Amino acid sequence: MNQPPKSERIPRATIQRLTTYLQVLESMHKEGVQVISSEPLSRICDVNASQVRKDLAYFGEFGVRGVGYYVSYLLEAIKACLHANREWRAALVGVGNLGRAMLNHQEFRRRGFTIVAAFDCDPFKIGDTAYGLEVYCTKSLMEKVPELGIEIGIVTTPPERAQRAASQLVEAGVKGILNFAPARISVPEHVFVEYVDFFHQIYSLTFNISTRH
Repeated sequence: MNQPPKSERIPRATIQRLTTYLQVLESMHKEGVQVISSEPLSRICDVNASQVRKDLAYFGEFGVRGVGYYVSYLLEAIKACLHANREWRAALVGVGNLGRAMLNHQEFRRRGFTIVAAFDCDPFKIGDTAYGLEVYCTKSLMEKVPELGIEIGIVTTPPERAQRAASQLVEAGVKGILNFAPARISVPEHVFVEYVDFFHQIYSLTFNISTRH
């Protein structure tokens, strides 16, 4: 299988589109589709065919001339490109309603992202069990992150606690943070942050609906 290139060469938009291709290919694979060309793949993903070919070309040649792409092979190839073909161990900070929903989200484990520990600063939650995980005090992050081989932190705290949670995760040694809290956080350059902001999507939706009509 082609080896992924250095990430510095890959536009962020390409990485985001690869995740869309991956989602579509997984559905096709479940439906028993064996071969797909760039044209129908591009239509389903709402991009043009040349963009699909260009995105994949950053990582190598995956298609067969006159045939297209073998779905199962391309699926595994994109997982390798995204380094999603291994287990990633994560810690969740903030065991409220959203945090518990994340802990109960079966897709995380199925896709190789295993939440191995949950943390909170609320003394009434510490020591409880949430979906099979004991809730630890956030002060134990320094101990638990290296002990459990945790690389990713998931922040689901209220916005006013997000920065403290992020700082504790960084100090404990995580390499990246997925932030669900509606707040911007500051981290060192060597730590990567991705934001999941529901309101960002809702505002985009209301704008598009209003301007179209």
